[in-house]
Amino acid sequence: MHPTTAGEVSESTDSVIDMVSVDAPFLRACRGEPHDRVPVWFMRQAGRSLPEYKAIRGTGSIITAIRTPDLATEITLQPVRRYGTDAAILYSDIVTPIEAIGFGVDVAPGIGPVVEKPFRSASDLERIRPLDPEADTPYVLETVRNLVRELGDVPLIGFAGAPFTVASYLVEGRPSRTYENTKRLMYTDPELWFALLDRLADLALASLHSQVANGASAVQLFDSWAGALSPSDYVRYVQPASQKVLEGIASTGVPRIHFGVNTGELLTHMRDAGADVMGIDWRVDLDDARKRLGDRTPLQGNLDPTAVLAGADVAIERTRDVLRRADGHRGHIFNLGHGVLPDTDPEVLEQVVAVVHAEGKVR
Repeated sequence: MHPTTAGEVSESTDSVIDMVSVDAPFLRACRGEPHDRVPVWFMRQAGRSLPEYKAIRGTGSIITAIRTPDLATEITLQPVRRYGTDAAILYSDIVTPIEAIGFGVDVAPGIGPVVEKPFRSASDLERIRPLDPEADTPYVLETVRNLVRELGDVPLIGFAGAPFTVASYLVEGRPSRTYENTKRLMYTDPELWFALLDRLADLALASLHSQVANGASAVQLFDSWAGALSPSDYVRYVQPASQKVLEGIASTGVPRIHFGVNTGELLTHMRDAGADVMGIDWRVDLDDARKRLGDRTPLQGNLDPTAVLAGADVAIERTRDVLRRADGHRGHIFNLGHGVLPDTDPEVLEQVVAVVHAEGKVR
């Protein structure tokens, strides 16, 4: 790709956005509108499981791959080619914005985000400056523009990490099971906590706006670890910052998906933060989630990722159960209840997609 001026980027972006039909099944399902078949895509689509991904990914931090637009573009496209999914998810990471502004974050293979100097006091707020996407993450924007040209009428989903989940990495310094440092800060210094989340909300919002401006057709806010909170703590300490992000991106008109793991007791609160579509993990049956959220909220999910590891027969049986529980609702996007696991057999996922497309009828 050749560098372009700001004016050329805008003109190019407008032309590639027009290529994505508003009638794409994924987008119509996000809006709860009639369409022909249940759309399907997978979180962490490459899933570290595709042989073609392993062949080009190499070793080292994911950050290196994200900073290489041609590579990130190809990795994003691979599962769309292999599975025939109805949407693509940008190959990036929820810590990309905070890493780009120099906070000192890396993604260690086999571990996840690790922080050189964890967030501990008010002085650490100064390490979180505003994100300038054109200057800080131009490689992400180039990847997005590449993808909307390559994908044609397949929508591209942009994403960001929700303030709580990103904060948990910054405070803990690495993935955690207990979030003890995060909760300690939340409970003992709420003023600092809210200041931290407000800055992270601004980062997420700037990143999402830049992805949409360059051609993303939908966005997903990943609050992966919000399930560690009680409903009352979520509403008090987390929902306002997530609401700032989701309501702040509403002006773009793109569908907003909100997802977390083990969030069955938080679903209505997460929806009320401003989501158009709620991602459901496998711990809540889809028909039960429909009862909790009502008929007007489109749902995304929710096959247990480990069911795919059990082989095609089990995966197909469980896929059909998800479709049965969805009951042909026009507001259903088939997905796993979390990301594709590394040991997943791609041929099994191919059969899952085939079953969803063949049998996922919309009433």
